[in-house]
Amino acid sequence: MTTNIDEQGTGHLGRPVSGPSGRRARTPHEPVLPERGRRAVTEALAAWSGALATPLRTVSGHRRRTTVERLRRSTVWMLITGPLLVWLGVLASFAEGGRAAPPLVVLPGLLGLALFSVLLTRMVRAAVAGTPARREMTASGAIALALLMTQDGYLWSWGLVAPAWASGAALLLSRTGAVTASVGAVGVALLLGGAEADSGSALARPLLSAYGHQAPAAIGIYLGAGLLLPLANRFQLWFWQVVKAAEEGKEARARLAVTEERLRFSRDLHDLVGHSLSAIAVKSEVAVKLSRADTRRATAEMEEVRALAREALKEIRAAVRGYRTVDLDAELRSMVAVLEAGGVRCVLVTPPEPLTEELGALLAWLVREGTTNVLRHSSATRCRIAIGLRDDAAVLEMTNDGATGRTGGGGTGLLGLSERVAATGGVLTAGAAGPGEFRMRATIPLEGVR
Repeated sequence: MTTNIDEQGTGHLGRPVSGPSGRRARTPHEPVLPERGRRAVTEALAAWSGALATPLRTVSGHRRRTTVERLRRSTVWMLITGPLLVWLGVLASFAEGGRAAPPLVVLPGLLGLALFSVLLTRMVRAAVAGTPARREMTASGAIALALLMTQDGYLWSWGLVAPAWASGAALLLSRTGAVTASVGAVGVALLLGGAEADSGSALARPLLSAYGHQAPAAIGIYLGAGLLLPLANRFQLWFWQVVKAAEEGKEARARLAVTEERLRFSRDLHDLVGHSLSAIAVKSEVAVKLSRADTRRATAEMEEVRALAREALKEIRAAVRGYRTVDLDAELRSMVAVLEAGGVRCVLVTPPEPLTEELGALLAWLVREGTTNVLRHSSATRCRIAIGLRDDAAVLEMTNDGATGRTGGGGTGLLGLSERVAATGGVLTAGAAGPGEFRMRATIPLEGVR
């Protein structure tokens, strides 16, 4: 009987070629198994070959696995060694030609061992995935107990099902539960595991008389293996969980960085587009008013609209690339020109001391948003923009008249600016400064932007 691997890597038993009569041809030495037995063995081996797909399947076009995926597969391989040891022990006892057992006892035992291996594989998968598998644990424990009671052999053959079950159950239980399961499974194996006795039942005789003829060293090794194998599996699972948590932490940090960058870009884009569209709208309104009275000046205003649109497009592209720098002096001149074009008389006060590039960029954003609010949310006729340095802090004040009920204080513009100022340790306030007046004041510590 041969095992084939299909294109997807899932194994299946190759079926012998049918004979001329249509019946399946059987070799002279092929054991006769019931149809249910063949189907159970086929399903068991198919599940095992799927769970333990070898990395030799590296054909052209196969997706390259990540380090975490390879570690997960290696973890499954290491945690599944319990059933493999049982099969090796049972096959080794058959090869040594030990005490013969009736076929009606051996064949159900092998089928039970196949089902036990499938259940234990599902337990390992559930433990690695972090999901419960109590039904599989209970069913595999019942099968292990049945095998210990019905199959005759040494501790190192059928008796290995006890530590194999404990190694899988320890992955799904607490620390106390794992210790209890390991000690209980080894104790039951010592009582029920087929000692090489001449007659009688191992359960009916005292423990020392049942195993007195075996070497104490062999029993000690069995005890050590039965207790250390679950401990080693728990350590391997813990190591996998630590690596998985670290990988999830890296992904969470990456998502957080992307989210912060999106917020920053949304604020920048709002400031850019809001100011540019406000300026274009004001210039267009002036051009419409002058289109009949002074066509030459209306044409000049539309030229400025076109220039503003091109400049806005350039700034948006630069902001997308992340290379945009803001010149405070140029921005102040531009804002004054926009305000005066909209019929707002503007007064500008700047400090004589030069400002740092970071501070100038932040003040430029503030002036832009303040100008946008004046044009959108007021019918102002005058505006005062004052920048000063006081007590190791830069203070910006923008005051305008003609304030209406909609000051823009609840919009995303001032909210974004508040976040910018707060990031430097400063404070931004905006609200009524008197009858019909609106004031935006920002205090920025110089240490916060150096």
